Amino acid sequence: MIRSRWMYLSPLGLIIAGIPTLAAAQDSAVAESVPGDGGAVEDIVVTAQRRPERLQDVPVSVTALSADMMTKQRIINAGDIANVVPNLQSVSTLGDTTPIFALRGVSMSDYSLNQASPVATYYDEVYKGNFALLGVALYDLERVEVLRGPQGTLYGKNTTGGAVNLIAAKPQFATSGALSVGYGNYDRIESAGFVNTALGEKLAARLAFTFARADGTLTNLSPGQADLDAAREYGVRLSLRYEPSSDAEFILRLSTSLQNPNNYGIIAEPGPLGIGGGVYAAFNAADPVLNPLTDDFRSGLGRRELTGDFTPKRRNRTYAAALTSTIRLNDGLQLVSVSSWDRGTLLNEEDTDGSALKALSILYRDRATQVTQDLRLVGDGDGPFKYTFGGFFGYEKVFNASDLLAYQDIDFNLDGALDFNDCLTAGPLAGCQLKNSFTQKRWSWAAYADTSYDLGGGFKLRGGLRYSYDRGRQYDINSILAGSDGVPLANLIPGDPANLDATTSQRFRKGNVSGKIGIDWLRGGNLLYASYSRGYRASSFASQAFFAPSELTVARPEKVDSLEAGFKLDLAGRRLRLNGSGFYYRYRDQQFIDVNPDGTQKLLNLPRSRIFGAELELVAKPARTLSVSASLGLLDSKIIEGVVQGQPVAGNRLANAPAVSLSGAIDWDVLSSDAGTLSLRIDGNYVSRQEYDALNSASLTQGGYGLLGARIAFRTADDRFGIAVWGKNLTDRYYYTSRIAISSIGFNYNHVGTPRTYGLTLDAKF
Repeated sequence: MIRSRWMYLSPLGLIIAGIPTLAAAQDSAVAESVPGDGGAVEDIVVTAQRRPERLQDVPVSVTALSADMMTKQRIINAGDIANVVPNLQSVSTLGDTTPIFALRGVSMSDYSLNQASPVATYYDEVYKGNFALLGVALYDLERVEVLRGPQGTLYGKNTTGGAVNLIAAKPQFATSGALSVGYGNYDRIESAGFVNTALGEKLAARLAFTFARADGTLTNLSPGQADLDAAREYGVRLSLRYEPSSDAEFILRLSTSLQNPNNYGIIAEPGPLGIGGGVYAAFNAADPVLNPLTDDFRSGLGRRELTGDFTPKRRNRTYAAALTSTIRLNDGLQLVSVSSWDRGTLLNEEDTDGSALKALSILYRDRATQVTQDLRLVGDGDGPFKYTFGGFFGYEKVFNASDLLAYQDIDFNLDGALDFNDCLTAGPLAGCQLKNSFTQKRWSWAAYADTSYDLGGGFKLRGGLRYSYDRGRQYDINSILAGSDGVPLANLIPGDPANLDATTSQRFRKGNVSGKIGIDWLRGGNLLYASYSRGYRASSFASQAFFAPSELTVARPEKVDSLEAGFKLDLAGRRLRLNGSGFYYRYRDQQFIDVNPDGTQKLLNLPRSRIFGAELELVAKPARTLSVSASLGLLDSKIIEGVVQGQPVAGNRLANAPAVSLSGAIDWDVLSSDAGTLSLRIDGNYVSRQEYDALNSASLTQGGYGLLGARIAFRTADDRFGIAVWGKNLTDRYYYTSRIAISSIGFNYNHVGTPRTYGLTLDAKF
């Protein structure tokens, strides 16, 4: 029903209905609540295009989450953001703490650790391009902004899908602090807090931290093995703010984080022959003494139970430094510089088959270093013409290594030993270890401009342009075939029969021009806006090349042409706020990983797709003590041209693009007295059916599901102390967050969502 309606939307209807974000979409916004009469929806002031403006006055398709909203809805990792943002999905192939975002159907199917997502992640305007650099970040935040649509004309990296901006609270020239502690099921212990102080009239400091530890949510029934999908992490951030004069501000942020839990677990869904694809049964029949194992059908296991033969740790360590400098040159011009350095390591080892068999396990190693510099001039005078002119440079060096181990517990040659001879007998996958590694360097340069001109009568014309030049080199590429005992046997890539250490390389370089143009009309506090834009995502290198040099590919750049329109309305005496946008995307050369049944993989492009969609967000204040919020996202995606695993996929829906995403919340101050306020919050979200592959395989589909949460809290009248009881996924809904077919080993690989969680939190402010 929804699909058919969107199929017949006209371009004119889209323009009237709503358009989003470009002009200010990449701005970081400093969210401040503007005091009202208590009965009106509060305003948010943003620094869109580096000048203070009401968010309602800025043509931005953006969802902003304040620190208070994140606390009430218990958003504790980046993947949780998708539960409250329309048309945002989070795929957890690398675990919930390392989400792969999809926004408005623009997504990345490649789960390789060397890739950069089409939905960029920023920490305080610093682009984080590699998964190893993300770490623990959702603590002591001022807000989170999710910006929809192509980005690139205001600052940072160019992207096709959008951006997720995490903005930390900055130091203030006063002494304050906060501390929270909590306990929940799965023996979860957590704490977070900050201390802020002035170190003089010109210098202030803020030290923030977070810590969490919890048992695994997936029960491992193998003797002596720990439960999986646990939590064990901390993060620390020191921020210094220096203001030598009223015209200059410098903010230095230093941070580090560590995650070291028992890794996520895989719920393997057996095929007709079981996990192992019939291989174990065949060799058990040949000699049950040497090969006592048989294929696994998960008999007798519950949905959240597995029998993993080992419980690997996931280790992610990050270090980061960023300096944001703002210098006002005169009343209408300021210079902004954002400089950053990042380093991260990620060790991600998984029991891929989720069983007591050694049918398949994979070890991923990622080590990344990144340096970025963004420099811009912002013209923010009183005249009709406002502008931002800037430049961006980014450098990234990544080392990746992957070990793929298959059937390590079968004596294929029946000689009584598990060693390299089994690989020689059954290879190139069975009884073997495949080890690939490479180093990757990427450079990105860009010059950009974003302008607006006040035409009078409430009309503004907006435009932006960006020139990007990207260059990359992947070298020291090597794939080795080894036995289960680690003895090297052959060089598969580049395929040198005489030299096991032989390597190869590949590279790309490409320039691109992208941009936007738009017009908006502001009258009486209400806004209509429309724009056309083109987004660009640079080329990518394949990293899952194990078997042959033909797997080494470089994906072409992908592009999105976007037509959008939108509105922002304050109604009923500002007791009702209604924001909406509609869009049409022409999506070309989407980068994706093509995994064939024989295990070979190539990074390729889907030539053409199209996406219709819309978002609607509502905030209502029917009474002083009652607030209601809701959001709706609609998508209709279709592949126009493409071939995956040798099969045409034209007419299929894009992966990670559900037709409907819906969320809502009710906040009610149940009782207020001189002692304090008792409040109740009920929230929920719903996601309709979605596909996890371009083939739209029925076995890899996730049906529609909804999640329900609640929170009861008491806060003292002086706002110093609080206590809250919370719960998430209260109905204990079972759902998948990632699915991949591994038919060559006889199963579907599944990540499952977090079960019912609940707990108690105490906090104090001073």
